[in-house]
Amino acid sequence: MKNHLLDGGDFKTMSKKVVISIGGSLIVTDRGIDVSFLKKIKQLIATYAKKNYTFYLVIGGGKTARNYIQAAKQTSSIGNSARDWLGISATRLNAQLLQTVFGSLAHSEIITDPTQKIKTTKKVVLAAGYKPGWSTDYVAVLLAKNNSINTVINLSNIDYVYCKDPRKYPDAKKLKKVSWVDFQKIVGTKWRPGLNAPFDPIASLLARKNKLEVVIMNGSNIKNLQQCLEDKKFKGTVIS
Repeated sequence: MKNHLLDGGDFKTMSKKVVISIGGSLIVTDRGIDVSFLKKIKQLIATYAKKNYTFYLVIGGGKTARNYIQAAKQTSSIGNSARDWLGISATRLNAQLLQTVFGSLAHSEIITDPTQKIKTTKKVVLAAGYKPGWSTDYVAVLLAKNNSINTVINLSNIDYVYCKDPRKYPDAKKLKKVSWVDFQKIVGTKWRPGLNAPFDPIASLLARKNKLEVVIMNGSNIKNLQQCLEDKKFKGTVIS
């Protein structure tokens, strides 16, 4: 990447705005809330906030969302909208946690409407799920689009996107760079609640339409994220 994270203008003086989508699985694991991850991401972002970066952090539902959806499915017949609302509530709870973690660095409002242009002097803005049918990946793309940002960094639990599911196909090849056209051949073009894909197919359609770039990387490797922020060599997949 070559300074994709800049608004434009001089690198040393202009404010850098970054959209980072944080998968809920990084926040809540099978063992509970990952406090170590929270400490590391806070330290990194606080460091770059001092360098005039502004971060839009879109928080996923992860394990919390899946647990609630699974419990509802086992006890009642529910539709996609009801499943989505459970997931949305989980994202907002996780976002509330991150807002508390960042304290005075954070904007006072958790953004639940990504169609708005955000005005704030704070260096960290927390965003969560919006409405049924819209994943947090889609929220991240909309935030980037509406706030003049060209790149979305997607932190999940995978290092790369593969040409096919590596859990099923041992010969699956990792992709360091892939076009939106080829990526959509992998993930398809339809969304369903609880879908486990590197990046939401509907969000991919919007990102492609608006010529945005999405970087997929493993969020547990904070040093790798730092490399990406500094436009240095990093481990991950760039979709453009």
